Amino acid sequence: MSNSTSDNTKSKYSFLLKFEDYWAIWLGAIILIFSMFLFFANPPANMDKIIADSNATMQAEAERAPFKTIAWIEASDKKAGLKGTSASAAKSVSKYFATPGTWSSDNPLKSFYLSSSDAKAKSEASAAKYEKAKAAASEAKALAVQAEKAAEAAGFQDSALNQEAKTQIAAWQKAKADASKAKTSAETKPYNRVSTMIPLMIVLALMFGVGKRFMGESMGKFLMAFPAVFIVAALAFFLGGHEFAKAWGLEYVMWAILLGFLISNTIGTPKWIMPAVQTEYYIKTGLVLLGATILINKMMIIGIPGVFVTWVVTPIVLITTFWFGQKILKMPSPTLNMVISADMSVSGVSAAISAAAACRAKKEELTLAVGISITFTAIMMVAMPLMIKALGLNPVLGGAWIGGTVDSTGAVVAAGEILGPVARDVAATIKMIQNIMIGLMAFCIAAYWALKVDVDSSKADLKVSSAMREIWNRFPKFVLGFLGASVVFTLIYSGMGTDGANVLIDNGTSKFLGSLQKWFFALAFASIGLSTNFRELAKYFKGGKPAILYVCGQSFNIALTFTMAYIMFMKVFPGITASLMQ
Repeated sequence: MSNSTSDNTKSKYSFLLKFEDYWAIWLGAIILIFSMFLFFANPPANMDKIIADSNATMQAEAERAPFKTIAWIEASDKKAGLKGTSASAAKSVSKYFATPGTWSSDNPLKSFYLSSSDAKAKSEASAAKYEKAKAAASEAKALAVQAEKAAEAAGFQDSALNQEAKTQIAAWQKAKADASKAKTSAETKPYNRVSTMIPLMIVLALMFGVGKRFMGESMGKFLMAFPAVFIVAALAFFLGGHEFAKAWGLEYVMWAILLGFLISNTIGTPKWIMPAVQTEYYIKTGLVLLGATILINKMMIIGIPGVFVTWVVTPIVLITTFWFGQKILKMPSPTLNMVISADMSVSGVSAAISAAAACRAKKEELTLAVGISITFTAIMMVAMPLMIKALGLNPVLGGAWIGGTVDSTGAVVAAGEILGPVARDVAATIKMIQNIMIGLMAFCIAAYWALKVDVDSSKADLKVSSAMREIWNRFPKFVLGFLGASVVFTLIYSGMGTDGANVLIDNGTSKFLGSLQKWFFALAFASIGLSTNFRELAKYFKGGKPAILYVCGQSFNIALTFTMAYIMFMKVFPGITASLMQ
């Protein structure tokens, strides 16, 4: 009897090992648990003492002076210097996630290999610049100390002396930052990316291959094919690492797709490679990891204005764009319409994958949506910061505008960086808040398709239980892993306290997971290119309607996001804007 019960239980839950979405969750969970052990069990030496001492100094200095003193800044810097990634155990593992480095046309091989002699030569060439920057920082500090002492002698009651002290301290901080950058070049270390990428390739092949075995496919064929896809992904990082590509924001995502396109539409992707061309498998696992870096409590950094800019604008844009495509453009494929609308309005490729799974869009439709998104993202990443600078907008407003409209998270950070650290941090936080909507969006699309689009007219009176079952069948299950990771890491973050969590999560697990996630996404985009034939794609581009839909929807998104951001940050909550500027 017991054996029969056991067999029934195994049969009942066997689906958890047979489907791609669940394997994305299992693999993501294993990686997340490993990352927690790696960082939480190996904190930086004397972390708690350094944090406590730094906080005590900062509190005392804040009570003593009306501005951030030199002692306050040095204590803050000492605390900021604590990084989970600097622990020896973390360094030993993280080095295997390194991508090909930056290179110039004169020596492309340096992207993969930098010898000891070349590293030494580069360090020596930068040594003079570092010494000069270090001397400038020392001189700037002396002036800052002098100005602070003058302000202190006046009891911090002289506004002119206080302002002079703040000016000199800011100049010292800039000089110190310049010296730090110069120091990095002056301490260039040799590397061999090939020696770290090969073990990474083997581990990823085995990890994804085991899933394929349980899904009923040939693990052997997958393992034979995986190196080819991995090489395309590695070459995408290589091309994205060129100085010109980095300057213009031509990231690995675009190169992975283009390389795949080039192969599939010239010589054709060999059949033996196809078992490892698994777009959704790779990206779904990456999205589960993404959930651990999107923390719900961080919404409070920006507060209500950020929520309005994302959670109010985004659904309006999504629904309006879908309606426009169906009613005005008369797009023949509602699934293509929805995937483009979700990609453009929510969070780019991540949202497109989730929407495609929820409405069961064709592979070619997802590819087309991603291709359009990447093209316009590259343009907007450069154009929007230039526009914001030309208009002279407040950095907080500019960052919010970028975060709510530019599709890719990486492009959002890069575009914000052009405007400065304030805009960068606001843009990244806005995008993070927007990314939280992926799960809700997927559920709503699944429900709409189950109850409205694909419903059989003979079953119009579908019972509630049957309707919910259909919604569940359509709902992309990997989103549960994404949401679960977000909730778990949010709770851990809150329990640790801001300072400890900043060390072990923001500068620990999040960095670790982000590096691995980039490889998963590179594999996914390489797979998109390798599995796409332009002739098959052409029929979905008939009349140029997909591009028109994206342009019109994004134009509406840009206008509405700016309006909401201006109202929230500049009119309704100017106090929050002022605090973010400090």
